[in-house]
Amino acid sequence: MKIGHVTILIFISLTLFSGVEASFLEKDNSNFQSEKIVTVDSTNFRFSPSEITINEGQVVRFFWSGELLGHNAVEENGLFDSGEPETDVDYSYKFEIGSNGTYEYVCEPHEQMGMIGTIIVNPVNIEEEEEEEIETEDALPGLPFYSAILISIVAAKIHKKE
Repeated sequence: MKIGHVTILIFISLTLFSGVEASFLEKDNSNFQSEKIVTVDSTNFRFSPSEITINEGQVVRFFWSGELLGHNAVEENGLFDSGEPETDVDYSYKFEIGSNGTYEYVCEPHEQMGMIGTIIVNPVNIEEEEEEEIETEDALPGLPFYSAILISIVAAKIHKKE
């Protein structure tokens, strides 16, 4: 069975459309799906990184394994607490919408040695996001749409010549 030019062009346009659409979807959700990881540095008396900035809705994961000394991560006002100091910790905390601010946390046994960290949580403007979604819905179709139309026109002309 012979595959015509039209079939090939339609296949290319569908492939282009689905690939571009998927990449847009991945970018839109990246802020809410990512997590920031805090570990213990090689001195065994510092968090690494000691300061992080995230957006509301993101997760901070405290993760260390096989440390020489036991550690924990406790927010100064009790917002989060990874538990008793341990050499292996895998604890996560999600900063919900409305939790913007600056949070300091410590490793209780090593606080006097300077094992202190800071998390800066930026607010997410829900109204601004809704406006962007409305603008996107009202906007003209993008590259995938125009590419599919152009390829269809070229395919029709090629088919007409055959």
